[in-house]
Amino acid sequence: MTRKNETIASAYSKSSKRLSHEPNTGRWVLQDAKAHFSELVRRVRIDGPQHVTVHGRQEVVVISVEEFRRLKGDQTGEALIAAMQASPYRDVDIAPHRNVLPVRKVSL
Repeated sequence: MTRKNETIASAYSKSSKRLSHEPNTGRWVLQDAKAHFSELVRRVRIDGPQHVTVHGRQEVVVISVEEFRRLKGDQTGEALIAAMQASPYRDVDIAPHRNVLPVRKVSL
């Protein structure tokens, strides 16, 4: 092993040990999440949602795009259209009330 590879391997094993104090718990300190973002993404895919803490407080949860879409729902407006079409009042014409404003004379 070359000196450079030994340094990289040593740094990796130290960082792995730092994360291994809570193996597979799904909890990350922000600094670790930033430093090991690829690992965080891999764990989201394999283990599910990962929690990130800032100053000891839970701040965000990283989830997969599939989970995000499932939670968010489809934003097409189909649900609103279906609700309006199912309404018993769909044939009622609603005319907005408009105030007639007085017009002032302007001298030019």
